[in-house]
Amino acid sequence: MIRWLTEPVPRGRVAAFRTLVYLFVAADLVFFTPWVRTRVSVPGELYQPLFIGRVLPLPTPTAALVSVIFWALLALALLAASGRAPRLLGWSVFLLYFEWMIIAMSYGKVDHDRFALLVALAVLPTVGRARHGDRTRTEAGGWALRVTQIAVICTYFLAAWAKLRFGGLDWLTGSVLARAIIRRGTELADLVAQVPYLLIVAQIGIVAFELLSPVVFVLRERWRLAMVGFFYSFHLVTMATITISFAPHLVAMAGFLPLERVRPVVWARRLVTRPRPGATGHEPTGDSVPAQEAVGGDAAAQEAVGGGAGQESAVGRPVGP
Repeated sequence: MIRWLTEPVPRGRVAAFRTLVYLFVAADLVFFTPWVRTRVSVPGELYQPLFIGRVLPLPTPTAALVSVIFWALLALALLAASGRAPRLLGWSVFLLYFEWMIIAMSYGKVDHDRFALLVALAVLPTVGRARHGDRTRTEAGGWALRVTQIAVICTYFLAAWAKLRFGGLDWLTGSVLARAIIRRGTELADLVAQVPYLLIVAQIGIVAFELLSPVVFVLRERWRLAMVGFFYSFHLVTMATITISFAPHLVAMAGFLPLERVRPVVWARRLVTRPRPGATGHEPTGDSVPAQEAVGGDAAAQEAVGGGAGQESAVGRPVGP
């Protein structure tokens, strides 16, 4: 069990996942949850903190407190996305975002799509430094990603458990999706609703896939990625029909993907260092390509796929001795 929990992964995967998570936190403040700042206009007696907010205890939100959290979290999340000071910045982002979520969810509605993201924010600082494209394997990074994956699957499995616990088997044959389509459905949802019994079949399918989601851990890599692709397609259909977004959950689910293949630093370096037409005093014509650029392109391509035994070659020089 310990070996499975700490299965080593490339550090580059952790670095890419960390950048994605922290950039989403910054985007979340600006695009997805800016309404949290309006909570200060609500009377303080309507603030009913979550259990953790009562245990600590945390103060009732004020305009000053929310503004400080917003700006500090926005700046720190952008800094953390660069990979610098991963522990200091990582713990700071986690604590501030945790408080941001407590404020957001303490007025009567709790979203379950942020559970896995919060877990990811809590475990990423334990990994330490990691560079994009680094293929060195790390058990600490494997543990962080595995815990995040477990949180993702728990979100599905426990959602099905809640449906059956509170709605019973009637949830499967009831009008849950029909009500959702009436409230916030799209034109595509209207077309789906016209097909007899299709919504009932969809409800049974949703619960079945949520209960079976832990199977992803026993599949081989190829089939595991295919199942994760199905998870993403499910949320795409959900967004296209009843406009419910699971963006935080989808970001956390990227912990299943081989993100070490994503190397933005290499791509940016390639764009910056690529010779421009006319730099040598003449313009290339037709299909001709300067020899130096062609060699540099081959080196960059080999570097991107891990050629040259993982060594990075200088732009314009071939990989190898």
